[in-house]
Amino acid sequence: MSLHWIHVTVSYALVVGGFLILAIATTFRHAAARRRLAKLDPRAARRGQDRAQDIA
Repeated sequence: MSLHWIHVTVSYALVVGGFLILAIATTFRHAAARRRLAKLDPRAARRGQDRAQDIA
């Protein structure tokens, strides 16, 4: 394998790794935003009660 292809392979791995890190960070941010919204939304408790009544 020539030096050129080693650089291409390493560059490709860095790009894929960077996008993987971005995807993981986005997933964590999305989960944190969902938890924060559930905590701040006063309608969330009522919706939970409404769903419980619908199921029963």
